[in-house]
Amino acid sequence: MGKKIRVAFLIGDYPGPEHERRSKVALGYSNDQIEVGLIQVATTAYNRGNSPAELQLVAPAFIDAFRRAEAEGYDAAVPLGALDLAVDAARSVVDIPIVGPAEAMLHIACLLGDRFGVLVYSDTSLVLCRRIVKRYEMTHKIAGWKVSGFHLPDIIGNREQFLQNFVGHARDLVEKDGAEVILPMGITQCPVHVNPDWLSEQLGVPVVEGIGAPIRLAAMLVGLNLKHSRKHWPRSPLFPEPAKA
Repeated sequence: MGKKIRVAFLIGDYPGPEHERRSKVALGYSNDQIEVGLIQVATTAYNRGNSPAELQLVAPAFIDAFRRAEAEGYDAAVPLGALDLAVDAARSVVDIPIVGPAEAMLHIACLLGDRFGVLVYSDTSLVLCRRIVKRYEMTHKIAGWKVSGFHLPDIIGNREQFLQNFVGHARDLVEKDGAEVILPMGITQCPVHVNPDWLSEQLGVPVVEGIGAPIRLAAMLVGLNLKHSRKHWPRSPLFPEPAKA
């Protein structure tokens, strides 16, 4: 058996138990061929609502973390969160494959169905996720959007009501809006608090989540010896050389 493919999972600052939940889920996608490791990012998106301003402000910390992942010998890297923080920038800074969770979810969903039902946290995250889907030119694939009704930091304190809302809205997306694939664009919803396999059984359609999907896709790119095109993502003159350990 050859050397394991090492995929870095970038995770920001979260309160202790919240950090542990996310880390445990990500590390659980390791197997005989893939080794998932954690890279800490010196910032957080664990807020009651984010705007485009917050997304820009955290970019330098994520770029630094992507560079550290490469310097530590990881073969690919994935950031936590469906906002795909600094993914475009990182591809012009490092040579290893970078896979955004939202982008991975959307493209994998295209192989599984034609109409996507999307679940987000709140109205503020709805605005951001619509922007992301538009950026990836997938708006025409969306059958419907639903809001689970809780900001990210409030989910754990309202877990039972959140679960009821989330599963009910997911079912409506399938039964009323005609969704053929469910995308939880708010990773704390699923897979952190809701098992995607269980949810798929309940709904009768595939559920593509944003931790395992990008990790496994990143490993696939490495296994196929594929890297991002320098024609599309030219190396930044501010970071002309790979980071050194």
